[in-house]
Amino acid sequence: MSDHSETPVELPTGWTTKVPDLDDLPALLRLRAADKTPFEGSGKVDADAITGEIAGPASWTRQQLVAIDPEGDIRAWAIAHDRAAGRTLVYLYVDRTVTQAAEVAAGLYAWLEEQGRAMAELRGITESHLDASPFADDTVQREWLAAAEFTNRRTWLHMSRPVLPDETVPPLREGVTIRPVETHENGMPVAADLQTVHQTLEESFQDHFNSYRESFPEFVQRLREDPGHRWDHWWLAYVDTPEGELPAGSLVASVLPANAAGVEGTYVEYIGVNRNARGRGVAKGLLHAVIGDAIERGRDRVSLEVDADSPTGADGLYKSMGWVTDYVTESWHKDVTV
Repeated sequence: MSDHSETPVELPTGWTTKVPDLDDLPALLRLRAADKTPFEGSGKVDADAITGEIAGPASWTRQQLVAIDPEGDIRAWAIAHDRAAGRTLVYLYVDRTVTQAAEVAAGLYAWLEEQGRAMAELRGITESHLDASPFADDTVQREWLAAAEFTNRRTWLHMSRPVLPDETVPPLREGVTIRPVETHENGMPVAADLQTVHQTLEESFQDHFNSYRESFPEFVQRLREDPGHRWDHWWLAYVDTPEGELPAGSLVASVLPANAAGVEGTYVEYIGVNRNARGRGVAKGLLHAVIGDAIERGRDRVSLEVDADSPTGADGLYKSMGWVTDYVTESWHKDVTV
């Protein structure tokens, strides 16, 4: 047993824990790669992203712990991310070759639960919603979550679409305008446009599963944590109405690291369309905008994630535009009180 944030961690005899640092990067890369390889078909891991989680902006909203076996090797990594008021994302990577892996997982999931409570207490609220995202085919992780009293609540499709250098993007539907967020002379984005992006996303997702309101500063800070973040990957959509041109939707994307062929891709972090603007071609227009941008930048794919049970039927739209499912994850939830 060892201690972190005054929370005891029950682990096998001889095991210890500590907060990870940059010296642990190789071990954490191996854990992350081993976790994803059987389900994504690739063990490629973004080292810059993990570096940011350990000792960069992404570490500021996370509590982390690694578990070390009696021989001194890191065998597990637990992360609690203070995602929004009342919502804590939890991640657990355990070396499956360890005979005591299930016992290690149980101890770390209990620690993650306590971190969720602590985060809620710091925010001055009385409960937290723990959210884990295992691969749908990962029977071992799903067993660990069930043992920790998490419940399977949702399925998510991770989709990609090839981008061909000679393909053309169709024109926007009449009455729809799409543009990148405006920037100042120094290249920094205009605050009013960023606030409009945040507002349209909050409004468009308020009727979606597991939607939690996130303040504007939290929203911007979280997206900037990603090494692939670029201000010129934010778009706004407007529609013509009798009252004039009104904001109708927005899309935020980021850069995917180069694949085995050395070619980068684009990832759609968010796409949202206001309820009163749906059915006017705004979503397709935003997707065509990001595809066109990827073509211009010489990228070979655009990837995204979608709720398989979305009330908007977004997965059908993506399939009709050439996206296919690469792998599937699930949402497992547990509510804890302070």
